[in-house]
Amino acid sequence: MIQFFDSDGLRLAYIDVAPHGRDRGEPIVLIHGFASNHRVNWVNPRWVETLTHDGRRVIAFDNRGHGESDKPTDPAAYHSALMAADAARLLDHLGIERADVMGYSMGARISAYLALAAPERVRRLVLGGLGDRLVEGVGLPLGIADAMEAPSLDALTDPMQRMFRAFADQTNSDRVALAACIRGSRQTLDPAEAARIGCPTLVAVGTRDTVAGDPHRLAAMLPHASVLEIPGRDHNLAVGDKVHKAGVLEFLERVGASAD
Repeated sequence: MIQFFDSDGLRLAYIDVAPHGRDRGEPIVLIHGFASNHRVNWVNPRWVETLTHDGRRVIAFDNRGHGESDKPTDPAAYHSALMAADAARLLDHLGIERADVMGYSMGARISAYLALAAPERVRRLVLGGLGDRLVEGVGLPLGIADAMEAPSLDALTDPMQRMFRAFADQTNSDRVALAACIRGSRQTLDPAEAARIGCPTLVAVGTRDTVAGDPHRLAAMLPHASVLEIPGRDHNLAVGDKVHKAGVLEFLERVGASAD
């Protein structure tokens, strides 16, 4: 069931799903990618089902500008630190002091900013669909904003622009808000900042992902990181892949004791 919370004046949508059966006492927050929402990124690919059946309380929300959350049109509203603060306020709203955090693509960038700004809140971190583009480059190309503002998909020829515009149309997104999001969330961490993310981290990227950057280079910058390669999957198809799910569950199990 969709619920709402206030984050610095914005009304943001979220779901809070109880574990199926035993409760590990290890809640996990899921942060979706650009032009997606909690349902497309996490419910439909059966991530929520997978994690709750593993005994985990799952919290997933619609980022500002996405899904059923408020959609500001000022690019300044989409700084990665502000979007990370939304996740922290959701934890506050739910009375959760510390949680695992898993993000995909833009959501992984937001997750990294959260882990850097509030390390005491993040128990373990999963960065999906994001490699060294966290520190090199500035996220998705600015041309994606132009693609959001194009009159139609047919007006675009660049493959990446077409991919993201088609996805935005498929998810019935507010393309004005998405263009603002692309223009406002163009931040990177420098290597020294990445090195301060001290929690156990899994970097999970498809082997055919041309968007994320190199997962091994990013993992080498993080003090306690490992890499999960998702064979044969591109940026979009890696999300719900069975190798991705199995690898995340194995990571959470393997590093459970060391994260406490």
